[in-house]
Amino acid sequence: MTWHSPTVLLTILGCSGSLPGPQGPASGYLVEADGYRLAIDLGNGVLAALQVHCDPFSLDALLFSHLHPDHCADFTTLAVMRRYHTHPPHDTSARKLPVHAPADAPRRFARAYAESDEELRTADLSDVFDFHPLTPEPTTVGPFTITAARVEHPGECYGFRIATAGAVLAFTGDSGPCAALHDLARGADVLLSEATWTHSDDRPPGVHLSGMQAGELATSAGAGRLLLTHIAPWTDPGTVLAEAQAAFTGPVEVVRQGGKYEVDEPVVRVTGGHGN
Repeated sequence: MTWHSPTVLLTILGCSGSLPGPQGPASGYLVEADGYRLAIDLGNGVLAALQVHCDPFSLDALLFSHLHPDHCADFTTLAVMRRYHTHPPHDTSARKLPVHAPADAPRRFARAYAESDEELRTADLSDVFDFHPLTPEPTTVGPFTITAARVEHPGECYGFRIATAGAVLAFTGDSGPCAALHDLARGADVLLSEATWTHSDDRPPGVHLSGMQAGELATSAGAGRLLLTHIAPWTDPGTVLAEAQAAFTGPVEVVRQGGKYEVDEPVVRVTGGHGN
């Protein structure tokens, strides 16, 4: 199929860092172009939010940055929907959902259903999902060219560069400062960056970014706009925003759960959503 140069729409399904917040789910995003729907991460509460915006059966692919619960917990509930829905719109065993994820994803997700090690040897979710391990090579997924790179966070964790013919969205995943983030974000129209905490020299390295570090990344990479996400519920988003604005002179804002952003517009246009 030949894809056009489509408008790329980013919807924030969840943006609370490390766990669900009092008014919103943990990490989850929907990226759409030319009728193709790609979900990125399914943290706690994200499947409920997804159903506000589209039928989960209409997803064309899933992309996971890593397998910490705040980024993948709702995969188990999606598995229930795809396996046991009494009136699915299509045969889910014939139209399996592609899942691009860290290599251990099939075993990790299957463990949620296997009650013993013996059962785990034969249990998997390949009846309704088609798993693809993430690699450094760019991958074509619908209208998107996705480049994944290992970033600085405990476990197998990736950031992404998601490109069409007309737009580039970079997503940090969860990460401390590292060269891979700069490569992914270089010249991106929009950098969707985690900013879990405010800046302090005693923060543990190789875990998360501060607002200041997210701003510095956007500046060094020459990103067009900076969207801040994954702010922990106990962190003041206003302080994180001020840090980022001091380090980056381009447009910057804290995303809102339910907000919609056109990635390839000269100015980000936001509709809907509410603060987390």
